[in-house]
Amino acid sequence: MRILIAPNSFKDCLTATQVAQAIETGIHRADPGIDTILVPMADGGQGSVDAVLRSTDGERRTISVMGPLGTPVQGVLALLDEGKTALFEMASASGLELVPLAERNPMRTTTFGTGELLCAALDNGAERVIVGIGGSATNDGGAGAAQALGYALLDKEGNPIGLGGGNLHHLDRIDVTNVHPRLKEVSVEVACDVTNPFTGLEGASHVYGPQKGATPEMVRQLDANLEHLARIVERDLGITIDQPGAGAAGGLGGGLVAFAHAKLRRGIELIADAVHLRDRMKGVDLCITGEGAIDGQSAFGKTAVGVAKVGRELGIPVVAVAGSRGKDAHRVIESGITAYFDVTPRPIGLEEALASATENIAETAEQIVRLFNAGRIK
Repeated sequence: MRILIAPNSFKDCLTATQVAQAIETGIHRADPGIDTILVPMADGGQGSVDAVLRSTDGERRTISVMGPLGTPVQGVLALLDEGKTALFEMASASGLELVPLAERNPMRTTTFGTGELLCAALDNGAERVIVGIGGSATNDGGAGAAQALGYALLDKEGNPIGLGGGNLHHLDRIDVTNVHPRLKEVSVEVACDVTNPFTGLEGASHVYGPQKGATPEMVRQLDANLEHLARIVERDLGITIDQPGAGAAGGLGGGLVAFAHAKLRRGIELIADAVHLRDRMKGVDLCITGEGAIDGQSAFGKTAVGVAKVGRELGIPVVAVAGSRGKDAHRVIESGITAYFDVTPRPIGLEEALASATENIAETAEQIVRLFNAGRIK
């Protein structure tokens, strides 16, 4: 018997690898003879690089790039499939965690370092680039990334505008003369699981700006600046930015569409491709996946349902474990999950739940396998 173990992390508790190892422990308690295949998963957000590298023979590169405040940080790039595919998280270059609370100001923060990571992927010969854009500290519409890629964002005097979303109102025209020569040769795909538009009350600035330090006045200015950027992009590049998901990561989703000809895709689909989940799942008897919480929203493309989609196509049962079970969790059954279990054995406080998560996951996995084995007895 073979079981594929493909969970996401339990956020603020265990990494995807730790969850997978806990599941494996429980499986082997039930039946030491079962072959297990560990494929830690992610949804394109923070932790995706580590999860993919754990599941593949990829190479990790650390690259000095410009951080969100203009100072150097160490960005991380994963090279997969013998360098043909590159994967990185914008958060490692332009993430909110890189900015001290007192210095959070999306008028200033820039995605320039994200553009530098993309350049590094191009310079390393990648033919496909996957960009995870969760955890952003920025609201510049991807303008900083564009500047790193060689786009000249110029004011009325022909001088480069400054970095950060607060300077976008100075933009008068875009010069493409010195854009990275390999940019048109690669496929850029963005892991994006939100549908926010580029601008407006549901857009990047209004929805996400405050958590990055924007005051109400900043929000209004940033939104107006993104509207201005979108108009100039459409005029000079012939590309309409505003599509569902364009507002992700302070407009970086739309910026990568405009400046890197990127496609916005569900994160779990991209990570599943990167770790060759379909190939690894072929021939197994059971798949156990999981994530920190399962609720009605999980049916709209979170990790467990993404894994289950592959399982359903291959005719393989997929069981999910979760740290908690929320409202309308039953909807995941309609999306392909065979069964789901929350791992908390009784009503307990958060602190105890976090401390006992590893054992609770193992115990739940053990009981899943015992039941599954019982059903196989003839």
